[in-house]
Amino acid sequence: MIYILPLLSVLAGYLIATFLKPSSSTGFKLLLSFSGAYLLAVTIFELLPEVYLNGTNEVGIFIMLGLLLQIILEFVSKGVEHGHLHQQEGMNKFPILLLLSLSLHAFLEGFPMDEGDHILHGVVIHKIPVATILSVFLIHSNLSKIKVGVFLAVFALMTPLGSFFKSQFSVLQELSIYINALVIGIFLHVSTTILFEASKNHKFNISKLAIIVGGILLAYYI
Repeated sequence: MIYILPLLSVLAGYLIATFLKPSSSTGFKLLLSFSGAYLLAVTIFELLPEVYLNGTNEVGIFIMLGLLLQIILEFVSKGVEHGHLHQQEGMNKFPILLLLSLSLHAFLEGFPMDEGDHILHGVVIHKIPVATILSVFLIHSNLSKIKVGVFLAVFALMTPLGSFFKSQFSVLQELSIYINALVIGIFLHVSTTILFEASKNHKFNISKLAIIVGGILLAYYI
């Protein structure tokens, strides 16, 4: 399932983008808020205690490096990892830098998925709105359908590829604590950015609050 579900999440995002017009959908914004809350809760409840229990004090450095890495990646991706991507009118060149940025993010998030179902579910729930925003961007560009398909296929494969590499190379398994710490930093940045943007202008929204609390409780009790 750690190979299949990430692929299905990208397919789900593409279908949502194609048929539901999510950019103006309140439901999609609530899904994004839920994904941020769930991902943050899983990171804190599952990943964070494990790396500090089994690692050294250096894991804190890798967590901060992961956070900084995500900030750097977002200079290229323009924030698609947390639900933002500004359409470039008339874009007809294949966005290779965007693909590289998203691929590195997706590849790294595949490493901790064998730690438990919670992590797998957190990554999958996170990828659905990301794939949706990305699909909207690509569909409304001037790229051919073949190029759009290649982009989404590469993006979809990167997370399972990260899990596969970890399972096949012993050196990656030996360094898994530090790689997981790096991923924690990435997840912390992405999830907190989603939640802060969910409270834009500091306006109170009972629906978003309920969704966020629900995501946290679901991650804790399931």
